[in-house]
Amino acid sequence: MRAELVVCPNSDCGASERIGVHSHKERRYICHTCHRTFAETTGTILYGRKHPIALVLVVLTLLAYGCPIPAIVATFELDARTVADWQRKAGAQARKVHEQLICTGQVEVGQVQADELYAKTQAGAVWIATAMSVFSRLWLWGAISWERDAALVEAVMVQVRAAALRGPPILFAVDGFSAYVTTILKVFRERQPTGKRGRPPLVVWAELHIVQVVKRRVGRRLLSISRRLAHGSLMRAEALMQQTQLEVGRINTAYIERLNATLRTWMPALARRTRTPSGARERLEAALFWTGCVYNFCQVHATLAGTPAMAADLTDHVWSIDELIRYRRRRE
Repeated sequence: MRAELVVCPNSDCGASERIGVHSHKERRYICHTCHRTFAETTGTILYGRKHPIALVLVVLTLLAYGCPIPAIVATFELDARTVADWQRKAGAQARKVHEQLICTGQVEVGQVQADELYAKTQAGAVWIATAMSVFSRLWLWGAISWERDAALVEAVMVQVRAAALRGPPILFAVDGFSAYVTTILKVFRERQPTGKRGRPPLVVWAELHIVQVVKRRVGRRLLSISRRLAHGSLMRAEALMQQTQLEVGRINTAYIERLNATLRTWMPALARRTRTPSGARERLEAALFWTGCVYNFCQVHATLAGTPAMAADLTDHVWSIDELIRYRRRRE
């Protein structure tokens, strides 16, 4: 038991500095601020589980790395509804971790690449938009919609702005979908006081650059790739590309495409010809955030010698699944 990593679950207290061990046998802590005791698992999805904690962690690890629920059910003799519930709660925890650690305006995103995935669920086809910071390989956010439209893109870009450190230049490398340019210019702007009466005008961030990478295909055959500057300076965009990519070349969307390929590998419902489609949009969203969060905080990237979260200076160590599940924000 490590009291230094624990936060009091009492919403009126939230202390983190004065936590002690109340009972090793019962695995309970005590908060010396509000004088209440609480179980080690209080406030986490592990609280009140009838199954061993070790089993829950194993199942959540398998879910994060692409093991289908039917295989887990057959191996551990669990109810499919139980496993689905664990995944749903893990996805909610992962979303909370992203909101509290990533979407807080502390990430120097540099070059951002964004793309969409198409997937089929039992409720119908859906589109999944994702975005990542190239330098750190950090998955920034994902959103799911029935339609490939501006609302889907905006849901992602709002969170990218929430994560981005204000000031340093940003390069967006996206495909030819027109909604990207209009949405990015809409989201990445702020009021600029003029000293005059009335509402100040909204001005786009000064160091914002957008390049669209357009691929022309006939069937599955790639015929050509063209690049067009949609906003900003091409010279500055190319300089940012060289600063943020290990593979120096031309501006591309290869990094987000590789990440999306990883998501397809780790999420059975995204496999192109799968027999395990997601049962509902909510379940797919839970799987997306759980897999993305494990990728950010628990998966060591070969080119980084650490996790994407470490490369983005959000943490100083590789997280375990247990730590990710138990994470609770400390009061400042």
